[in-house]
Amino acid sequence: MNIAKNMEAIFVAAVVIASATTFATAAVNEPAAAVVAVKAEASVLPTVTVTAKRLTAAEKAAL
Repeated sequence: MNIAKNMEAIFVAAVVIASATTFATAAVNEPAAAVVAVKAEASVLPTVTVTAKRLTAAEKAAL
């Protein structure tokens, strides 16, 4: 079975199943969740400084 020849039909079938599932689950009545907004405290971002010596050509070749 060559999947490439049937790829369009597989895609359409997947879209139909996804659409049907969306409509089926959209009908469920769930209580509305309360939206709570929380403001973050202003803070200084931590800064990371990385320092190291560069490898010499001999050390690079050894790796």
